[in-house]
Amino acid sequence: MTAEETQWESVSPRYQIEVLVHTLGGWLAPVAVSSAPLWITEPALSWASWYPLGGVLVVLTIALGFIPRRVRAYGYALRADDLVFRRGIIFQRQVAVPYGRLQLVDVSRGPLSRLLGLSELKLVTAAASSGVTIPGLPLESAEKLRDHLIEVAETRRAGL
Repeated sequence: MTAEETQWESVSPRYQIEVLVHTLGGWLAPVAVSSAPLWITEPALSWASWYPLGGVLVVLTIALGFIPRRVRAYGYALRADDLVFRRGIIFQRQVAVPYGRLQLVDVSRGPLSRLLGLSELKLVTAAASSGVTIPGLPLESAEKLRDHLIEVAETRRAGL
């Protein structure tokens, strides 16, 4: 199958919510800690005291604006001999995992993922660098894909 014929599957658009929550959570502590001196020294909280946080808020706004594009960049394709996973906007990465090299296929879900009905599928091979995690899959799709990959991997064990 050529690159033009590859049928790419996307992650769920609901994954944007999960990335948004994780991004805001990751920025919350640094912003709170960096602005704490302003709360202590400037109890009136004039506009001038908030000026240093303006740059942080601009960067956060830009990061939040890229979330939909970042989520759309995730994709996977099932080919005849391997699964190909892609991600990234600027620094793009594609990893092909041969079915015969799969050692473990794991579906996991965190609390936020469960709330959104999502899960992540983790593929493990003997080579640590070729492991792949596909986030943002609906639970039914992840379980179906896991079962399919295990079935195909059993028939194509390489060198075992």
